[in-house]
Amino acid sequence: MIKVKNIYKSFDGETILKNVSTQFDPGITNLIIGRSGSGKTVLVKSILGLYEIDKGEIWYGDINLTRMPEKDRKKMRSEIGMVFQGGALFDSLSVEANVRFPLDMFTNKTPKEKQERVEFCLDHVNIEPIAYKLSPSEISGGMQKRVAIARAIALNPKYLFCDEPNSGLDPETSTVIDQLIQNLTKEFNMTTIINTHDMNSVIEIGEFVLFISKGEVAWEGTNKEILHTENKKLNDFIFANKLYAQLKKEGENK
Repeated sequence: MIKVKNIYKSFDGETILKNVSTQFDPGITNLIIGRSGSGKTVLVKSILGLYEIDKGEIWYGDINLTRMPEKDRKKMRSEIGMVFQGGALFDSLSVEANVRFPLDMFTNKTPKEKQERVEFCLDHVNIEPIAYKLSPSEISGGMQKRVAIARAIALNPKYLFCDEPNSGLDPETSTVIDQLIQNLTKEFNMTTIINTHDMNSVIEIGEFVLFISKGEVAWEGTNKEILHTENKKLNDFIFANKLYAQLKKEGENK
């Protein structure tokens, strides 16, 4: 699990995160939502150790990340998988070479062991062998996201972070990606944290949802509870996202 205890983060004297505390458990999909500028991305980067927090503690299991020297964080990073918003695949590498990349960087596995792990991961995200030698530009957006997920789990991480994994995808493909992430989370018992603005994802796989507003925890609960809350800030956020989705759909149909 990951525990966040009373963390603060400021930039140039402006407080972005204010006394944020929460817990993300393994084996379930944990979602962070909030308006643009709410602090949710800063929260994720702080948890990852990309930003040094001003005050508070971040725990990965029984390890206090905030007290860990930089030289000791390499091993910790090898236990973290990351799915970037745009996929961030290397177009100069084939599909299988993209998935092999973290294995080359962080392990001493033999070429045979690496290939077996690559094929295992690609099979788990339903990528057929015929696509292994293709470049990312030769496959669809949905397949690119699946390859990005395969790369993220290549090192068999304990923790998986996903930044807007459905960005740029159609609703049907987004649902497939959501279900894939949830299934992998449960199969490997990972602590998965998803940064998203997609309310469909929240409703479908939001087993734990953290709503950030102006750098503070404004609400937390499950997807079963979120539509019945009396939290005004959260209700306004939900309404705005539903309206945006409706207007976008109407625009696509014209």
